Amino acid sequence: MANAGPARWFNPQERIAVFIDGANLYQAARALAFDIDYRRLLDVFASRGRLVRAYYYTALLDEQEYSPIRPLVDWLDYNGYTMVTKPLKEFSQATGRRKYKGNMDVDIAVDVMELAPHVDHVVLVTGDGDFKRLVEAVQRKGVRVTTISTIRTTPPLIADELRRQSDQFIDLADLHAYIARQRPVEPPADRDDLVEDEDEDELG
Repeated sequence: MANAGPARWFNPQERIAVFIDGANLYQAARALAFDIDYRRLLDVFASRGRLVRAYYYTALLDEQEYSPIRPLVDWLDYNGYTMVTKPLKEFSQATGRRKYKGNMDVDIAVDVMELAPHVDHVVLVTGDGDFKRLVEAVQRKGVRVTTISTIRTTPPLIADELRRQSDQFIDLADLHAYIARQRPVEPPADRDDLVEDEDEDELG
């Protein structure tokens, strides 16, 4: 399967909608030790089918506080992704330590159900088992569902019930050659005019 790549996983005649759980994708890519090139990721879907929409979901710190992923969110918004964001909610633990939480599950489910009648193939980039019922509902509408996560970690990052319910599962590790950010070639170590990569490299 890895040799056939995306050409095997997607039908060029299908209308495709992609729904990316940003936090889940980041966790999977980090566990597999590579960075995502989001331009290449979008091209995997756009060049192998009729891409209707690619959604990216993430929670952000309040506007008054610096969010390290804000540059990425802005770049994605200008480069083909439909961004869905919400503020992170702050709460205090019994120890007094501050923690933040931002759950996008309902947002993803609503958008999937709204768009399902207009597409042939839904791609869910997440391993969250809570989406099993959503996948079932979409399949009843005659829509094919692919999930993308990974089983190459210990423990696997995709819930077994979600993987079983999906029509197709693609391991993120098998997409490495198509979506990993390609590092520039290092210049000779004895040069004294080395220039560090700019932010553009961080964004894909």
